[in-house]
Amino acid sequence: MPAPADARALVRDAYDRASHAYRGDDFPLAGSGYAHWLAQLAKRVPAGARVLDLGCGNGVPVTRALAARHDVTGVDLSPVQIARARALVPGARFVCADMTAVTFPAASFDAAVAFFSIINVPLAEQPALLARIAGWLVPGGVLLAVVGREAWTGVESGWRGVPGARMYYSHADVATYRRWFAAAGLAVEAEGVEPRGGRPGYAVLIARRAA
Repeated sequence: MPAPADARALVRDAYDRASHAYRGDDFPLAGSGYAHWLAQLAKRVPAGARVLDLGCGNGVPVTRALAARHDVTGVDLSPVQIARARALVPGARFVCADMTAVTFPAASFDAAVAFFSIINVPLAEQPALLARIAGWLVPGGVLLAVVGREAWTGVESGWRGVPGARMYYSHADVATYRRWFAAAGLAVEAEGVEPRGGRPGYAVLIARRAA
């Protein structure tokens, strides 16, 4: 498997190459799995909250939906994705950075979301990342994250049908994520599944930092 630095380069390059193939400018929120999970978040986070979108991509549809209701900061590794996000969601702030290296003051956010982004971080670094995210949340803050259901690390070549795009994935099983969340001080209060084309798909965890 690629070394951590190589894994990051693969992820950045894959999103740069396949940005438009992965997500169009007008990808709809309605009818997507995102709509359900953002509705669950809305039950837990008041309007005007400070929300961090980790792995925000081109900002559509998640950052755009969040920005209509909240004060949003998006973080993404891909310069192409961030450039598109700034154009598509002018009401949010964006940072082009590695989520494992970006810094924010403690208790900067009321909530954080990580849709299909933690799973692109080398597995050994994910527990520390979760602890960092917990530290960025206020006491009682909420994390909504898509994580693995089954353990797997590998590279998908020709990702999204784009020649040369090689996407790196690394995820544990959901029981391991539950332990990692608990170790980071994040209490899981809701859980679900985001299916993927007949495969086991991914787990969705909603957790709260201890008050």
